[in-house]
Amino acid sequence: MSRSLTTRLMAQSISRRTCTATTPIVVRHISSTPTRCEEKKTSNSESFLESIYSPMAAKEPPSSLEDLSKSAVFQALSKSSAVDTSMLRNDGSKPSKKTEDHEPYHLHIYSHKHNTHISCTKPNREAIISLSCGNIGFKNARRGTFDAAYSLGKYVLERLVHNGWPMKMKKLELVMRGFGQGREAAMKVLLSPEGKVLRDKIVRVTDSTRIKFAGTRSKKPRRL
Repeated sequence: MSRSLTTRLMAQSISRRTCTATTPIVVRHISSTPTRCEEKKTSNSESFLESIYSPMAAKEPPSSLEDLSKSAVFQALSKSSAVDTSMLRNDGSKPSKKTEDHEPYHLHIYSHKHNTHISCTKPNREAIISLSCGNIGFKNARRGTFDAAYSLGKYVLERLVHNGWPMKMKKLELVMRGFGQGREAAMKVLLSPEGKVLRDKIVRVTDSTRIKFAGTRSKKPRRL
């Protein structure tokens, strides 16, 4: 037998009430939505970066090594130029030394089989004196002899001492060139008592004899 209309309406209302009481309604919170999470992450990262790299944070005194490095970075960026060129300036440096302090005087002895030349120059290569055996009276074949070179060496030393150059010289470089008789004669003069004024100032001995390498054909040797 079918139920009455009132009985059916009451049963429907009761079933609706039980469904609403027992079945939970799932509601997603607004903060758990994807867009909200992304906004939250971005805001958190921005606040974290601001707390680290903000100018106010750079002005605070550093409490650790990491803070010290951050403050140094901000100090460098706050300047107009990121590159500090103060070390390249020459404000408080000492003046550079003169040429005479690190470059010696030079005594050039050029001897070949026909003549001997002796020159003395300043550190900047300006000539003080330059003479050969022909300037002191030796003529023709006598200019290439041992005696002529020895006399020339003694005369050059006398001229240098007379003008007071040994007192001005602190260092002297002896430059030898050629293998004539005047080479040995000039060395004898420097080893003699007359050469004592310059012998103690010699710091370097150099051989600048030219060495022929390839080039044109040599002249036919002279035969006597």
